[in-house]
Amino acid sequence: MPAVHLPPGPKAHFLVGHLPEINRDPLKFFSQCAREYGDLVRWQFGPFPAFLANHPDLIEQVLVTQYPNFVKSSVYRRGLRVVGNGLLTSEGDFWQRQRRLVQPAFHQERIFAYGKVMVDYTEQLIDQWPDGEIRDIHQDMMLLTEEIVSKTLFDVDIKDEAEGVQAALNAVMDFNANLANQYFLPGWMPTPSNLRYQRAIKQLDAIVYRIINERRASGKDTGDLLSLLLQVRDESDGTGMSDRQVRDEAMTLFLAGHETTANAMTWTWFLLAQHPEVEAKLQEELKTVLGDRAPTVADLRQLPYTERVVLESMRLYPPVWGMSRRAVEDCVLGGYEVKAGTTVFINQWAMHRDPRFFENPEVFHPDRWADNLIKKLPTFAYFPFGGGSRICIGKAFAMMEASLLLAAIAQKFRLTLQQEYPVVLQPSLTLRPKHGMKMLVTQR
Repeated sequence: MPAVHLPPGPKAHFLVGHLPEINRDPLKFFSQCAREYGDLVRWQFGPFPAFLANHPDLIEQVLVTQYPNFVKSSVYRRGLRVVGNGLLTSEGDFWQRQRRLVQPAFHQERIFAYGKVMVDYTEQLIDQWPDGEIRDIHQDMMLLTEEIVSKTLFDVDIKDEAEGVQAALNAVMDFNANLANQYFLPGWMPTPSNLRYQRAIKQLDAIVYRIINERRASGKDTGDLLSLLLQVRDESDGTGMSDRQVRDEAMTLFLAGHETTANAMTWTWFLLAQHPEVEAKLQEELKTVLGDRAPTVADLRQLPYTERVVLESMRLYPPVWGMSRRAVEDCVLGGYEVKAGTTVFINQWAMHRDPRFFENPEVFHPDRWADNLIKKLPTFAYFPFGGGSRICIGKAFAMMEASLLLAAIAQKFRLTLQQEYPVVLQPSLTLRPKHGMKMLVTQR
């Protein structure tokens, strides 16, 4: 029988709810809520009631069991309006159609073929690193993954535009780091943050539409994702995608395909620099398996510790640190009544550090993933790629890319964190270092 009482939660401020605490430090706020109030927490999203689901079973109900009743919230869509109505934001039959059309680009054989491009671009990057230079590794990882996703999915080289793209993305992420911007500020209001965001979208649009128009004009089928998007026809009605639909899917996969991996790699270097024993074990594996040659996709099976380092990095610093859904109809979650329209927030940052599922959760310990831990955990104790039917379509692409990039770079360089440049977390749409990450690169 559905309960009518509300779950526990922190006391809210009048009208603004918990926005001051969330804007100050959302990671701390949601972690404290989880620790102090349990598996389902009531909080206030400004004047609107919201819940935090903090147990794998509850998260599974939202993302799987009761999936039809929980849709991407308008809050989430506003923050992601840069990608339009792409896979990240669309719903229902339209989303299912688009997912079906895009899926072939991420079949295993096609993904494996991308491996050489990933390693080649990585080697081009590190060949330009002077021994003993201090570099912004986050910027390097962003530029590298941007070039990789552009070449593998769209068969274009955007080296000349890469820095402009990054400036636009920085504006998007800065905008979304402030919840008042993301959720309550009307898009039409000409505030400085809105204007910067709109300029960033126009800048990205100009690049993406140019790529689409050039490919349409050429008529070429290069076998990449863009060719697939332009040529595919729905089996049920024979229709293809409009330029706007192609733009939205291309923008979604361009942003999601490099932003998250770049952040995963950045936090991996951050952790390795502070744990020399982990770095030494990684070096031993790379030397044993690869010697002096570059890694390939075929090597990945023989590099289990490399993969564990990536898994553990994404546990402590998940590139997507939180997500939200909105209840369409009244329902019950964890014994509590959830009214239609209520936002339910899911927080990977807190879940991945839950001592109920991870021993010494704050410790960077890649070998915790030995003996197939990932199969032993509840499904939603660890979910850096989301879950359910909307699990990240590029999961295999991202895991392969992260492992190859880690192997190719760690094999040739040691990266040392520079203490005079403090690392500050920026939980925006993704989890970034706010001021970049300065590291000394030393050739091995």
